Amino acid sequence: MSEEYTYKKAGVDIEKGDTLVGKIAPLARATFSKDVLQDIGSFGSLVRVDTEKYREPVLVSGTDGVGTKLKIAFLTGKHNTVGIDLVAMCVNDILTSGADPLFFLDYFATGKLETEIASDVIKGIAEGCKLAGCSLVGGETAEMPDFYEGGEYDLAGFAVGVVDRDQIIDGRSVAAGDVIVGLSSSGLHSNGYSLVRKVLFEKEGYKVDTHLDELGRTLGDELLEPTSIYVKGVEAVKSEIQIKAMSHITGGGIPGNLLRTVPEGFSYVLDEGSWPRPPIFDLVQRIGNVPADDMSSTFNMGIGYALVVAKNKADRVIEIMRSEGYNAYAIGELIWGG
Repeated sequence: MSEEYTYKKAGVDIEKGDTLVGKIAPLARATFSKDVLQDIGSFGSLVRVDTEKYREPVLVSGTDGVGTKLKIAFLTGKHNTVGIDLVAMCVNDILTSGADPLFFLDYFATGKLETEIASDVIKGIAEGCKLAGCSLVGGETAEMPDFYEGGEYDLAGFAVGVVDRDQIIDGRSVAAGDVIVGLSSSGLHSNGYSLVRKVLFEKEGYKVDTHLDELGRTLGDELLEPTSIYVKGVEAVKSEIQIKAMSHITGGGIPGNLLRTVPEGFSYVLDEGSWPRPPIFDLVQRIGNVPADDMSSTFNMGIGYALVVAKNKADRVIEIMRSEGYNAYAIGELIWGG
């Protein structure tokens, strides 16, 4: 008698997937706003746009992943923070247009589903959604045997926000002399990890449990520090002051991101000493002998987000940001040409 083949024998355990859904459904429901119209489990997620709040609503969407920062989660066995990174990378992008994050979906793919690991990842995603003020309305879990190394997974996220058409922030009103207000990053965020791992693990031989005095903690804890989510501070500023442009400082650093939302023809001058630089950057640069230009075009160098405002509003913006728990600094200004 020939052997019977089943989906489970092929490496896909549907029962584990159902168990995971049961674990994560309460986490998702805890993020729901009044605009979510359907529970977890349907083929599509229904979310209404509040037409009393938004007169001419425009949807803003963004998608991203966490990149090789996931390798640190695999090495440490800590999986409850990379979900925050996933949300942050998406919502900070759509925030630059002035959008209020509305809802979020995730995609979790792995070779063999480990429900506890996946549940920890989703806990982080739910926490990120709470910090961003958006609803986790659904997602997809894909179990793909032989596609990923054992114990590894990949993540992608999808965020949708909404902004009134006449409130879109697109840089059209910027002028020479406008001040750039930088918001501190929490460290590396989710960029440059391929270089970081090459320098610190391969070249120097550090391990994730290596305690480094200059960091004040283990290397693993430093490298897993979640990406900052800037929604709360930006919303507080928007309610009082015109923001002319915003940038999310990710891969490409300040040079590759600061002018993405500013009309062509403008440049900028930075006061490099105007903000503190987290020690992780100095560590990587020193050990790897990384050129300064390469550092600034790879990492955020301590500034995770930037706002462009009129010069006479900069001090107030910094004051509001600090009252909301964000370290903010006047880091430079826009100039014409350059």
